[in-house]
Amino acid sequence: MIDRSAPGGVLPAPEPRGAPTVPAAALPVRPRTGRLLVLATVFICAACGLVYELELLALGSYLIGDSVTQASVVLSVMVFAMGVGSLLAKRLRHRPALGFGAIEAGLALLGGLSAMALYASFAWLGESQPALVAFSFAIGVLIGAEIPLLMVLIQRIRRQDAGGAVADLFAADYVGALVGGLAFPFLLLPVLGQLTGAMLTGGINVVVGGGLVLWLFRRDLSRRCRWLLIAVNLTVLAALCSATVLADDFERVARRAVYGGEVRVAVQTGVQELVLTGPSSGSPRSLDLFLDGRLRVSGYDEYRYHEALVHPAMTGPHARVLVLGGGDGLAAREVLRYPDVTSVTVVEIDPGVVRLARTDPMLSALNGRAYEDPRLGVVTQDAFRWLRGPAAHGRFDVIVSDLPDPGITPSTKLYSQEFYGLAARALSPGGRLAVHAGPLATRPRTYWTVESTLRAAGLRTVPYSAGGRLSGFAAGPDRAQGSGGAPPQDWGFVLAAHEGAPPLRVDRNAPGLRSLSTGSLRDAARDAERTRIPGLPPSTLPHPRYS
Repeated sequence: MIDRSAPGGVLPAPEPRGAPTVPAAALPVRPRTGRLLVLATVFICAACGLVYELELLALGSYLIGDSVTQASVVLSVMVFAMGVGSLLAKRLRHRPALGFGAIEAGLALLGGLSAMALYASFAWLGESQPALVAFSFAIGVLIGAEIPLLMVLIQRIRRQDAGGAVADLFAADYVGALVGGLAFPFLLLPVLGQLTGAMLTGGINVVVGGGLVLWLFRRDLSRRCRWLLIAVNLTVLAALCSATVLADDFERVARRAVYGGEVRVAVQTGVQELVLTGPSSGSPRSLDLFLDGRLRVSGYDEYRYHEALVHPAMTGPHARVLVLGGGDGLAAREVLRYPDVTSVTVVEIDPGVVRLARTDPMLSALNGRAYEDPRLGVVTQDAFRWLRGPAAHGRFDVIVSDLPDPGITPSTKLYSQEFYGLAARALSPGGRLAVHAGPLATRPRTYWTVESTLRAAGLRTVPYSAGGRLSGFAAGPDRAQGSGGAPPQDWGFVLAAHEGAPPLRVDRNAPGLRSLSTGSLRDAARDAERTRIPGLPPSTLPHPRYS
């Protein structure tokens, strides 16, 4: 309908029946400035909201494992909760300023303390999945309630068509999410860590959200509501500041609950968290190394794992050896026992592990000071990417794949058919590839999927296993038990080779072996073969088979 008296000649659309009237706000600034302030608040709150979301994703993957599952849980629960929050926000449209201020205070408190609460649940209860779901839902509800209320507030400053207002709000929201998404991995996490980074984000959230309401829309609030909102915001700020001050003490106490009382080194690298436990002097057998909460090295019996991994592959030519992973230097220690080894190349993604293996007196004693051997060289790079380069083609007589278990999602690509194809290309014609394939007894399907994947890459295989205290995973409070406190488990391995390589056996002349003999390996291979699960498809990059 055309109305010549209306601006642009178009009659404005009538308000929907039952919609609340939106009176103009009495602002302390010009409407244009007020509108920019609201959009700036949307920008900052969106950045904070995405930081909370990424914090939950990171902690879920770190504390629980299987990042695909945890990401799916967090994202699906949070998106559903945002829809619930948007519906609940309809009840606050008549008091949008007060509602928005209360929501931002609650969001700052929950989001800021979420990391500490999840870590506490994991440390003392041994379970963080329920807390992860609860925080994802609560934070999602509050984030979902923001935009409807901000829509009402921006319309109070200057009426405009709904499409234009929504476009402006979502533009600010999406750009803010971009900034928050980049700030988390490149600034907050490496500089402040998960706990302090989340609490700083909560502090920014409550200051910006509360400041907008208490200054720009203060005339919309009664005197009582203003003082109540001030008290709530100050309480939230005090709680976040107190938690920030106590964060270091909390981390120390929580680590003792998780790892035991002798945490010597705890550092967050750009790749993972490294925790080294045990006394600073004495026997290296008392040392334990945890990577992202999983026991990677137990000084008590690590030699069983590393001897079984390395020596069966060394029975043929072994002048040039490649170790994939193994930045702790323990696999390299076994390789360097052979005087006719001319070069060892360690490809490790985390320089922090290499630095710790070089400098920590107990860990360097355990690895036999392998990094001081001139035959050893280190490449700090992702193993998949490095194998794709020209430096690896046909160079190596032996490749030792000392990588985390395939059930850990970031490691899945390193157990794929494509990865083993690259490894086969790096082997010399008579070369051998030794693969750590996860525990055979407790996760046989995963183990035999690794073996099937190696065969799909054109390699012939021999499966075998070795006993040990822990299989590389450490879940719950049992991780903190002493050297004899955890039940014995097994490590599974697969030896692979091109056609024409020598059969599986161990070199009796290898110096200093404590756990291997030719007979024990033959028995281990025969026992492993009895557990075979036939017909398993290989794992590929587009279709990972590990869970």
